[in-house]
Amino acid sequence: MSGTRRDAAATPGERLQKVMAAAGLGSRRALEKHIAAGEVTVAGKVAGLGQNVTEGAVIAFADRRYQVVGEAAQHRTLIYNKPEGEVTSRSDPEGRRTVFDRLPPVKDGRWVAIGRLDINTTGLLILTTDGELANAMMHPSSNVDREYACRIRGQASADQLEQLRQGVELEDGQGRFRAAFSDIQEAGGSGENHWYHVTIMEGRNREVRRLWESQGLAVSRLKRVRYGGAFLPRRLRMGQWSEISPREHTVLREDVGLPAAAQGLALRELGQPGKRPGKRPGRPQGKQAAKRRPPPRGGKRGGR
Repeated sequence: MSGTRRDAAATPGERLQKVMAAAGLGSRRALEKHIAAGEVTVAGKVAGLGQNVTEGAVIAFADRRYQVVGEAAQHRTLIYNKPEGEVTSRSDPEGRRTVFDRLPPVKDGRWVAIGRLDINTTGLLILTTDGELANAMMHPSSNVDREYACRIRGQASADQLEQLRQGVELEDGQGRFRAAFSDIQEAGGSGENHWYHVTIMEGRNREVRRLWESQGLAVSRLKRVRYGGAFLPRRLRMGQWSEISPREHTVLREDVGLPAAAQGLALRELGQPGKRPGKRPGRPQGKQAAKRRPPPRGGKRGGR
């Protein structure tokens, strides 16, 4: 897995209430009310709900003025060992447990799953507050491979394995596409069940299972063990998560061609050089950027 290192671009705009809340000026909901009441200005003009601000903008609120500045964003990333029976969505109309039910809360932002796993597939799921990283790792142009351990009913012949390496035509509802395993390694087994480790470059819906089914072989167990440079730690139990280190987060970003540090926006109070807004008497403490960053193979654990 590799990518061309991109130059850091200018920090994109962010919602006004998000930047203010992250600076500790209040909750997003409370700040939205202040904005709607015309109590916040940007560049001398009354701000509107949903307005974006960029680096350099001057915000006035509660008789104080702040300048929007760019700074390295503080992100967290988790390795989660997904059990069977959980769905990779925030809510489920059928009331099934979701992978987000076990995760720790974040002070700002939200958890984003990097690559879905279907309800019957277990193993490695990466969750991050770094949306830029998530988008890059999932985009086909980044060439991030995924490795799965598969238990197959029966044993594949040499011809079948070669066909899976060469590729077969599959249908995904939007048309036909060619899919293949970039690597297949036999991993033991006897009797009716045999294990294989396979690597795939994309993660279309049920693609691993459908590739085996194209050869008349059924998958009885499927577990993701690696996604790009992130591995599922052996000691991480089903339903537990492990938080990766800042260095490991940086490696994941660099592997897909992103700058080492994500850029975000913060506020600096004008008239007081270097001072960041903080909690003030009479105002609720807003959501601040998380100061802890998330191991492909270790770190803080949580879960059950």
